[in-house]
Amino acid sequence: MARLIRAASAFFADCVLPNDCFVCGGGAGRELLCARCRGELPLAYDCCPVCAIPVKGGAVCGSCQREPPAFDASVAALRYLFPADRLLQALKYGGRLAVSGLVAQLLLEWVAPVENAILVPMPLHERRLRERGFNQAVEIARPLARAWNLPLELEAVRRVRDTASQATLPWSRRRVNMRGAFRCDTSFAGKTVIVIDDVMTTGATLDELARTLKASGAARVENCVVARTPSPV
Repeated sequence: MARLIRAASAFFADCVLPNDCFVCGGGAGRELLCARCRGELPLAYDCCPVCAIPVKGGAVCGSCQREPPAFDASVAALRYLFPADRLLQALKYGGRLAVSGLVAQLLLEWVAPVENAILVPMPLHERRLRERGFNQAVEIARPLARAWNLPLELEAVRRVRDTASQATLPWSRRRVNMRGAFRCDTSFAGKTVIVIDDVMTTGATLDELARTLKASGAARVENCVVARTPSPV
């Protein structure tokens, strides 16, 4: 409850009180970034259309050619560099829920909607959801679903294993860590599913979720993430 109260207070302050720019500290009005710093966000140009890793010319990367993931496509608005990393950390770990509106708007400007798709936010395990008080992927997905007029599915997929944090593990162990992490009790037969998440690193978590969704009948799984790390390692 205390976490929820703090999150609600932060949200109220972000929306009502004038803000200093997250990056330069100058006046930003009711925005989180001033116009200049917003214009300096590291946009994700020239990325692999499958895993969104930066690739010259935007071709399919060698890794996806050698070992295609379970998901079919990925798009990111930003590269996970300063100040994008600072913004997303403030949302995820600092409870700055107003950041979700900013990054959702970036995705709306960057990503073309997919017709007849279903949005599925990356699930959190119930323990982490209790600790954090919110799921940042859900907060990002809500305005996307409204703007795209697409259904938002919040109950069909659950994270049933409280896995070790991917950030604490070497790349070689991340895929093994995620095995069996998700459960889906809803049929997605013939559907296109758009998975919403904040950050994509190695893609192991998104890959396991895509496997789960396709085992439940999904014909196509695409990832829509705010930021992609420049390197999967």
